[in-house]
Amino acid sequence: MTRTLRGAIALAGAVALSLGAVATSGAADPGADSAAQGEVKIGLLLPESKTTRYEKFDRPYIEAKIKQLAPGAQIDYYNAAESATTQQQQVNTALTKGDKVLILDAVDAKSIQSSVQKAHDAGVKVVAYDRLAQGPVDAYVSYDNRKVGELQGKALLDALGDKAKSGQIVMHNGSPTDPNAAEFKAGAHSVLDGKVKIGKEYDTPNWDPNNANQQMSGAISALGKENIVGVYSANDGLAAGIATALKAAGINVPLTGQDAQLDAIQRILLGTQTITVEKPYKPEAEAAATMAVDLAEGKQLPESLTPTTVTSGSGQKVPATLLTPVVVTKDNIKDTVVKDGLYTVKEICTPTYARACEEAGLR
Repeated sequence: MTRTLRGAIALAGAVALSLGAVATSGAADPGADSAAQGEVKIGLLLPESKTTRYEKFDRPYIEAKIKQLAPGAQIDYYNAAESATTQQQQVNTALTKGDKVLILDAVDAKSIQSSVQKAHDAGVKVVAYDRLAQGPVDAYVSYDNRKVGELQGKALLDALGDKAKSGQIVMHNGSPTDPNAAEFKAGAHSVLDGKVKIGKEYDTPNWDPNNANQQMSGAISALGKENIVGVYSANDGLAAGIATALKAAGINVPLTGQDAQLDAIQRILLGTQTITVEKPYKPEAEAAATMAVDLAEGKQLPESLTPTTVTSGSGQKVPATLLTPVVVTKDNIKDTVVKDGLYTVKEICTPTYARACEEAGLR
């Protein structure tokens, strides 16, 4: 059984237990009846839309699960378009509208702290989604982000093989305002340090692929293309910009990623990206939705839904669920992203990639 499937089964059990608690308490609690009739008011605040996951997967999965659990729920949706200031304003709007719970994926985990505090002071619960915001957060759902970095680092080492000591790698660690990026970086360094030489290392504000492209071009000029043996990229968006720079320089070396974006899967088929890390969106989204509905209905979150605790950057202990990521390679595309329903073979294997799909056994 794959880790993805085990994680989904475990989460399904947690959700089922939570739903059982909802049904039991709803029979005796008139507040639950009123919630089912439309008193569940939830604000969903996502950070940006450049990364395809948010609009294609996270938002629809979260909204569908909320509606399943509370058919009369009011859902107010906001996308901050990478602006921390905009997101702070959106929190204010959500509070003004009377939302009782916020599902918050922070653009800037530190600067959003005052908004989280404002929500807390108003009696509004906050579920931190994917990124752990600072401040008095009530619950958190994400993946084991340090593990993501470890998986990426190990995959890069495996791909380098005997070349690990023969040149230098370049590291692109993602946005400095995203606490997940720091965990990816720490996990990757725990595997790579002492086993490769890091020629250049970058943070990339807002996970901007264009910046990553420019950074990679600069690294190639500084280090010399013949001296670069591999590239660590913290996600697929950065990898897209990096791959373009590598191609322009006539370089094809191992390259990592994360998020299992469609274009990354296609690059893996072509051999211009080595791996990505899949963090199945549906289990994460449904856990957040379940937490939000429970909190909106005044319930305590069951331990089955928050089996662990994490510490935020501002020192709060936050009940959490951390799901298990999985590495996607050319050899297991069918057993990961296709099996998990992210993409169909038809979506992946457009005419440009038909031959590569045939070679990979994707039919």
